[in-house]
Amino acid sequence: MDHNKLVLAQVFGSQIEADLAKSELESAGIDAMIQADRAGGMRDHLAWSGFGFKVLVREEDAATAREILHPPNEPRA
Repeated sequence: MDHNKLVLAQVFGSQIEADLAKSELESAGIDAMIQADRAGGMRDHLAWSGFGFKVLVREEDAATAREILHPPNEPRA
């Protein structure tokens, strides 16, 4: 994955939601990664109280990734 051009696809409130989204994107052939400040997994509350769990994708995959995560007939939160 080219880490120089990663963009935010969506932010989630929990690790589980972010893991499911990452898995869904990877099943569709889109490389994804999760970024969260959790102090090495020792302080999960940092991510929950801060910026959440960010799912990042390549810039060229961003539009498709957002479509996958937000189908047109499903309201956005």
